[in-house]
Amino acid sequence: MKTAVSREQVAVDLDAVRATVTDVIADIRERGDTAVREYSEKFDGWSPESFRLSAEHIEEIVSSVPAQVIEDICFVQEQVRTFARHQLASLGEFEVETLPGVKLGQRHIPVRTAGAYIPGGRYPLTASAHMTIVTAKVAGVPRVVACTPPIRGEVPAATVAAAHLAGADEIWLLGGVQAVAAMAAGTDTMRPVDLIAGPGNAYVAEAKRQLFGEIGIDLFAGPTEILVLADGNADPFTCAVDLLSQAEHGPDSPAVLITTSREVGERTIAEVERLLPGMPTKDFAAPAWRDHGQVIVVDSLDEMYTLADEFAYEHVEVLTANPREALERMTQYGALFLGEGTCVSFGDKVIGTNHVLPTRGAARYTGGLWVGKYLKTVTYQEVTDAGSQALLGRLCGRAARVELFEGHARSGDVRAAKAAGDELPWAVRA
Repeated sequence: MKTAVSREQVAVDLDAVRATVTDVIADIRERGDTAVREYSEKFDGWSPESFRLSAEHIEEIVSSVPAQVIEDICFVQEQVRTFARHQLASLGEFEVETLPGVKLGQRHIPVRTAGAYIPGGRYPLTASAHMTIVTAKVAGVPRVVACTPPIRGEVPAATVAAAHLAGADEIWLLGGVQAVAAMAAGTDTMRPVDLIAGPGNAYVAEAKRQLFGEIGIDLFAGPTEILVLADGNADPFTCAVDLLSQAEHGPDSPAVLITTSREVGERTIAEVERLLPGMPTKDFAAPAWRDHGQVIVVDSLDEMYTLADEFAYEHVEVLTANPREALERMTQYGALFLGEGTCVSFGDKVIGTNHVLPTRGAARYTGGLWVGKYLKTVTYQEVTDAGSQALLGRLCGRAARVELFEGHARSGDVRAAKAAGDELPWAVRA
């Protein structure tokens, strides 16, 4: 019923983004703070004496935020903190004895320092501070660096308050590729981080992609996506409102409806066209709907769920008679929002699950940001029983020689010799 722009056009746009990001990262590596300042001035019109906020400046900014806003931030952060704590509790550390005297264990160690990117070019996205910083602190990260851009040359006070209340150890008014590159590579004034988390525009996402490996990242989070699944009982007005709720993120944000009802599809399109002119954010939502909006009519729920998994979208809202069926029928999504009483905006802003989610098909292989992203799951081994040491030493010698790894084999031979007196025919005695 309604199609989006071609994948070829999207690919051309991404090529231009990649080239720009590559140049900016290389320049910041070479010239450090000087380049950071130039790009901040160029892209954000922002060049203060110091990009890092002092404790006194933070206190002054937080005190300027209305009390109701502070109260709401604290409430939402507690929802995020509670969910993250439940996630942490689900991660077990253990030690098991697999053979006599052979102990194998697993630990979860938080990264030493994390960068939290909080978008703000168009809107003050306070919620991203909750998702990145609160979750990192629940994981036990000692140092969390928050970066957020100014908005039209002004300090985003509510975002600064959210970052502070979430527990950020450093807050920098710095955005875009220059923020990501500075956190990753470090400069004279900013110590580098080990992992960067947080959503952003196409340039921020590409910067994270190019820097991955040098640092860890949460995931590749590009433009926001929403997929609404609707049967014939769905309310077209609700479908339209929810599609536009995500289209307003930016002109490149896909908003897609798959429905088993042609009537629901047609009426949803009509409602979108009726609502769009009156939206304060129509400058972003209108091109997003025009270029990336789709309405697809299918013959059955089976076809709907199959097609939805092929999209592998970030947000999937299920407006059907039995929405929980999607839990069994779908496997490729960032987050599910089940039933008319639930909307994607709840997940974005208030409910407590993390809103940093995979886009552009990344849901095929990863979930979203969670407390485990800030943890390194590591193992340890200990052998204290002589019999097990001899058993494993002999086995290691045989297994390694099958692979022609003589050095590995000899390490095993030595353990068998020390534990059980095995001969070492290859050894050169001093």
